[in-house]
Amino acid sequence: MADTIFITGASSGLGRQMAIEFARRGHALALTARRLDSLAELKLQLESDYDARVWVAPLDVTDYAAVVATLQAAQAHFGRLDKVIANAGVGYSQRVGKLAFEKIKATVDTNVLGLMATVDVAVQMFKQQGSGHIVAISSVAGFRGLPSSAVYSASKAAVTTFMEALRAELHGKPIDVTLLWPGYIDTPINQAARSRPFCIPVERGGRLLADLIEAKVARATVPRWPWALVARLLRWLPTGLLARFG
Repeated sequence: MADTIFITGASSGLGRQMAIEFARRGHALALTARRLDSLAELKLQLESDYDARVWVAPLDVTDYAAVVATLQAAQAHFGRLDKVIANAGVGYSQRVGKLAFEKIKATVDTNVLGLMATVDVAVQMFKQQGSGHIVAISSVAGFRGLPSSAVYSASKAAVTTFMEALRAELHGKPIDVTLLWPGYIDTPINQAARSRPFCIPVERGGRLLADLIEAKVARATVPRWPWALVARLLRWLPTGLLARFG
């Protein structure tokens, strides 16, 4: 059965690839990002390649009022939203004390507060609607702070904690919660990284994400193997060994 899926950060990276994959599977899409020109190009591609129903709108997730208005506009356009995927994110690789504070603030504003704003509005909407599915894209970086990635790691750890609390709050209610931790997937956000262990093509990453979201899994690493094991080992890795990767 086709769903109507709202995605933030859909103009590039994982957001764009998920949009392509969901369009291929016959779902209707509400796509948002700060770059409307990129969204407009994607809309034309998806309509041409898959005859998809696609609605696009510019959105900066750090603007709470805009998040409210955009989700409401998407719901009004389609009649309902079935899934909201909080995917928008930024990442900068630099050691603490060297990263410009404006970039630290942008990371937290987008990855944490922007995600919280998106989820906050989705929860209100789905409670009124009577059902829904909330998906948050975190990262394996959130399992333990990685050198040269402290701010990004911290932002993704915050996402994990927030979503697990939300899961408990919504327990027994007709709103599903999915939390996904991608490993290295070949997208612009990590292409400058010195090391990308177990990196997979973005096309495979998009398929795996879509599979897990359609299955409404509670939580999963992406791909499951080897990251399910690696993520656990990261917590116990000696600091001296971890420091070598910085």
